[in-house]
Amino acid sequence: MPVYEYQCTKCGQIEEALQKISDSPLEICPHCKGHLKKIISQSTFHLKGSGWYVTDYGGAKTGT
Repeated sequence: MPVYEYQCTKCGQIEEALQKISDSPLEICPHCKGHLKKIISQSTFHLKGSGWYVTDYGGAKTGT
């Protein structure tokens, strides 16, 4: 399940929630009862090893 981040529009507190994609988004801040807005956060996904465009083909071309 993905982790979603929400920020309160009233107090600025950031909340994380482990939710299914089909779950309803959080709406109420548990700290001040303000409105929560879903925010885009940085992914922890990282391509490692060979076989990816970035590692095998993304560099400078040689021989031309």
